[in-house]
Amino acid sequence: MPSARTSESGQRAEHSLFDLPEFLADLERLVTVESPSADHDAVARSAVVLADVIQRRLGRHPEVLRIDGVDHVVLQGRDSRILLLGHHDTVWPIGSLAELPFSVEDGVIRGPGCFDMLVGVVQIVHALAMLRARHGDEVLDQVTVLVTGDEEVGSVTSRDLIESRAAGSRAALVLEAAGPGGALKTQRKGVSLYELQVRGRAAHSGLEPERGINATVGVAHLVIALADVADSAAGTTVTPTLLSSGTTGNTVPDRATVTVDVRATTVAEQERVDAAIRALDPGVEGATLVVHGGVNRPPLEAAASADLFARAAKLAADLGHPPLVGMAVGGASDGNFTAGVGVPTLDGLGAVGGGAHAHDEHAEIREIPARTELLAALVHDLISDGS
Repeated sequence: MPSARTSESGQRAEHSLFDLPEFLADLERLVTVESPSADHDAVARSAVVLADVIQRRLGRHPEVLRIDGVDHVVLQGRDSRILLLGHHDTVWPIGSLAELPFSVEDGVIRGPGCFDMLVGVVQIVHALAMLRARHGDEVLDQVTVLVTGDEEVGSVTSRDLIESRAAGSRAALVLEAAGPGGALKTQRKGVSLYELQVRGRAAHSGLEPERGINATVGVAHLVIALADVADSAAGTTVTPTLLSSGTTGNTVPDRATVTVDVRATTVAEQERVDAAIRALDPGVEGATLVVHGGVNRPPLEAAASADLFARAAKLAADLGHPPLVGMAVGGASDGNFTAGVGVPTLDGLGAVGGGAHAHDEHAEIREIPARTELLAALVHDLISDGS
């Protein structure tokens, strides 16, 4: 199989195989089925639609794997070397289409989940369809497509699936949306999630407050102490988020909780923060601290993406695209898991646009052909390179 890196005529031929109206038709099917993560029936309906799109475009029927009620779509190549990763769940509840209908107007796609990340999912299918049309079905034998159904809620049911399908791959390409200006995501912070619960003792706050052990005061101590656990120089953020305490206005509270979101660029920082959080003292005599949670996703460190980014940049230049830009981001993706098991990972290959999780969510149509062409070229280059 000739290298896509050296076949200029092949690159032009692959570009000519891209069909934007068909792409948009497939995207509309996925956006309009609606697939909020928490609604497993909706995610199941989305999986059926996605499986049908894959069947029609690639001539192979993918497997729908249901894990703890959540449907994930997998097309497994017999001799797979590359993992193409996405998710078909969104943050948008059923009925969002009434307020944010799917539309294609003035060069912009709108609709719930289009940017994050259904354009990227359709890119996977159409990039492989381009390669199949040019190089035959054997291309599909060398890739695995995995589109999960619970990424937006932490990939609880899909993590093992992601890590097992990534194992042994020479690369994982993640079709999450691009950064500003189309930047690829070459580094992502790892995520740790905690719930800190202070346990005290209830008492009447007017008759005998001295008998109480005030959990609210204890959790306040923790919130202040957490600021010292963060390390801005290392890029580590420790953010208290949800806070709750007390039962009535005249009772010394016996329980108080705070949830904490931690982002760190290295595993060592995640481990340092974990030890520091577990060593915290609520600062109220008699109060105890119970820590729930821990590391959720390891970081995608720069070293995991460096070689793939260099390869993609070379291909982009060969294709006549503008120079690629990489960036580090605080948000996590399923690419954190693939990098965490030692697989080279490149993220942010999907839609160019903005407004993820917001009412102005959108994707730019003009970027889609080139992004899909680059993905096809990168997959071909990886499977053609015997090294």
